[in-house]
Amino acid sequence: MLPEALTLDYLTNEEEGQYLDRKSARIKPIDIARHIVAFANANGGVLVIGIEDDGQITGFHNNDSKSINDFLEIPYSSCKGRIKIEHEIRKVTVNSKKDSILLLFIEPSDNAVIKTSDDKVYLRVGDKSKLLNHEQVTQLEYDKGERVFEDIVVEDSSMEDVDLQLLQQYKEKLGTSLSYEEILDARGLLKRGHLTNAGILLFAKYPTKFLPNARLRLLKFDGTRFETGRRLNIVKEINYEYAIPKIIQEVKTAINLQLREFQYLDENGVFKIIPEYPEFAWFEGIVNSLTHRNYSIIGDHIRVSLYDDRLEIFSPGHLPNIVTLDNMLNTRYSRNPRIARVLSEFGWVKELNEGVKRIYDEMQMFFLKEPTYTEPNGNSVLLVLENSITSRQLRTNDKLSSIFRQEILESLNEFETTIIQYLANNK
Repeated sequence: MLPEALTLDYLTNEEEGQYLDRKSARIKPIDIARHIVAFANANGGVLVIGIEDDGQITGFHNNDSKSINDFLEIPYSSCKGRIKIEHEIRKVTVNSKKDSILLLFIEPSDNAVIKTSDDKVYLRVGDKSKLLNHEQVTQLEYDKGERVFEDIVVEDSSMEDVDLQLLQQYKEKLGTSLSYEEILDARGLLKRGHLTNAGILLFAKYPTKFLPNARLRLLKFDGTRFETGRRLNIVKEINYEYAIPKIIQEVKTAINLQLREFQYLDENGVFKIIPEYPEFAWFEGIVNSLTHRNYSIIGDHIRVSLYDDRLEIFSPGHLPNIVTLDNMLNTRYSRNPRIARVLSEFGWVKELNEGVKRIYDEMQMFFLKEPTYTEPNGNSVLLVLENSITSRQLRTNDKLSSIFRQEILESLNEFETTIIQYLANNK
């Protein structure tokens, strides 16, 4: 959130999460060190002192409160590493008396792990500041090298490369009066008049002008496997080479047009339509791939492949940092925190890994197999969603076998079989 968007109503009523935490001014000042470190090691955020966890404003003017200066000293006395932090002392009224609250704005650390003075490392995960073990700290140190890619300045770029219509949409989402340049600068997407890689990916008119494989390729196949040569079975191919928010908007429409719908007869004898896959499952999978892919891998791109029996989403780069195939349902980490934050403010990226959990829930609600995540070659992520076309065909074949003798069924050609299946399914 931009400072001017942090109204008192927002600070008291918004749920604590990835980018916001509240603390009483009565706690020991040193106790905020771990939260500052956690925000700095993750996506950055705002720490508010003087508001209770439940949103009650208590300020600093009571007997048990510590001083504002004691809290302001903590980033320098109790944290190790270069922390980018600013503060604001905001006037409030508590019990009809003038008082203050303290806002600490913590920026993500670009290329170094931040620690507390006792060498402990914390990471913001949802609404918690999680203490990392040795292995997780080592992975975080590795990942800090990847994070630099977002902030590399593209010297050949300028504001002329920005899609102003898209940036206006973002400005309206934020509800801010800042200029376009100020918004990009506040999010670390514009430096010295040039866009960063994150700025290019999020708001450039033509991102592939600077990053050739910053694209998504949609492929539809006839069958259940990728054939080559004379048997090439690609029936649809679309390349999306826009800024990430535009890709998200356009690919959603395109995939909805490509997917099938199935009819079924409910218990009341009424025909109903069910989609091939739950929309949330594949849409969330695509948003996650665009948010978390390793864009420093310049030789590959995101692919969404539609087969007769499944939908696959392939993304370059292994799972980020502390996230593994075993813990991904409960662990969150953004390889690209600036991209993740902007897409979160657009309303697409979920916190607390809620999105991945819901993919599993939605597939289960549709009576489909669990989604499968793998890491092909250890350097990419593949999500596979299976539809129920095979089981539908088996059920239809069983139904036909109860009506016709097997020799009759075997004598039908493909078109005759299709007609009979349709008649049987629709009574």
